[in-house]
Amino acid sequence: MTFECFACQPFNVKSIPLRFALASLILFACGPADHTETPGTQSMQDEAAFLDDLQKRTFRFFWELSDPNTGLTPDRWPAKSFHSVAASGFALTAYPIGAERGFVTRADAAARVLTTLRFFWNARQDTAVAGSTGYRGFYYHFLDDDGRRFETVELSTIDTALLLAGALFCQTYFEEDDATENEIRALADSLYYRVDWNWAQVRPPSIVLGWKPESGFLPYDYRGYNETMLLQILALGSPTHPVGKDSWDEWTSAYKWGEFHGFEQLGFPPLFGHQYSHVWVDFRGIQDDAMRERDMDYFENSRRATLSQQAYAIANPGEWAGYGATCWGLTACDGPVSGEFVIDGKTRTFQTYWARGASFPYANDDGTLCPSAAGGSVPFAPAITIPALRFMKDTYGDNLYSEYGFLDSFNPTFRLDVPVQHGRVDTTLGWFDTDYLGIDQGPILAMIENYRTGLVWNTMRRNPHLVRGLKAAGFAGGWIDDMQTEAPQ
Repeated sequence: MTFECFACQPFNVKSIPLRFALASLILFACGPADHTETPGTQSMQDEAAFLDDLQKRTFRFFWELSDPNTGLTPDRWPAKSFHSVAASGFALTAYPIGAERGFVTRADAAARVLTTLRFFWNARQDTAVAGSTGYRGFYYHFLDDDGRRFETVELSTIDTALLLAGALFCQTYFEEDDATENEIRALADSLYYRVDWNWAQVRPPSIVLGWKPESGFLPYDYRGYNETMLLQILALGSPTHPVGKDSWDEWTSAYKWGEFHGFEQLGFPPLFGHQYSHVWVDFRGIQDDAMRERDMDYFENSRRATLSQQAYAIANPGEWAGYGATCWGLTACDGPVSGEFVIDGKTRTFQTYWARGASFPYANDDGTLCPSAAGGSVPFAPAITIPALRFMKDTYGDNLYSEYGFLDSFNPTFRLDVPVQHGRVDTTLGWFDTDYLGIDQGPILAMIENYRTGLVWNTMRRNPHLVRGLKAAGFAGGWIDDMQTEAPQ
């Protein structure tokens, strides 16, 4: 069985320039005009102050809530939860950002990174049903307070990849010749070298989603465009267990192209699929075979996905409350409740945690918006994402923006005074999550930093493992061709 993207016909790239010329006009087409902001109506100083505050609060989620003894990061807070391997990867990415911004010292950031990497390197790896942290270099999706497998969750290839990406970013960032930073670099190599990507090719050349000691490999493989582009690149770049180019070709063979609200794109409805790999990889100007055929790059594709989501919110086919040019964004996030309710005479279906999204194949939309959809897309379209973040903060205040930045999600339509499975309801403003989620916090912090300074992108351009993986996938052009030295083989 395969896990694929969605069917649609290829597009004509000749229509692109006109559509992008019109894109800036979309911002003013709908929504509450008195709240619409653009770079022309807010000062650069105000924008910088807002982004400073958002980044500092979001950084503190990782710094204050990750376990200082293991480095493990909770999946969510303040609700009691397991630890998340993916969120721990975003935490590793956060620490150098915090050091660069002066939120913590470089030495303290390096010490936290070292604690995290030591834990993952020394944690038990075997086939036991309980008590281990991983196997074959991979890690379980969620871990308990002691860093062991949480209940019966799967060994996750994508969550491991997100952890490794954070480790490799730290490997390249912490380049000073001292005991702590030397050990960081060595441990990052050790963790990466240990991952047996070939073992995860149970139905070669594809890579499996995961494995359980009770039942073996899951019956799904990754094929088609989604958040696992990074996984494929890291598997290709492995110095010890690399997959072949046929793995990348098989993955891209399931690509499906279509048009959504006037923007032709490689489709994946939730925006996290257009963000995660871009946290660590600067795809501007570099192309693989699939993108060369379209005369574009993956960064441009994510830009179109972002613009089309705003256009979808403006059109608002579901007639959800609050949607508009500065209030939009669908991605995987919490929701209020699972069930049907009548609101303003209309029967509505709502969900709790759900992969919300909108593109040409389908729209998973129950009126729940996630600030990370805009926050993790800031570099792709700052003229619409930053005003959206400002609007959400200014409109909903501490209902949505609090101690650690943006709470995970909100739903202006759900104003019912009824019990909900998560969060709380304000019968005037709607439902608001009461948790922060690590995997939604991470893209906000890192992608704003990439927009402002390019820190993660520029650092990862120098990581030989990432560069090797990109070249093995067939990427060329742009900064890859400009590199003066070849990545070590």
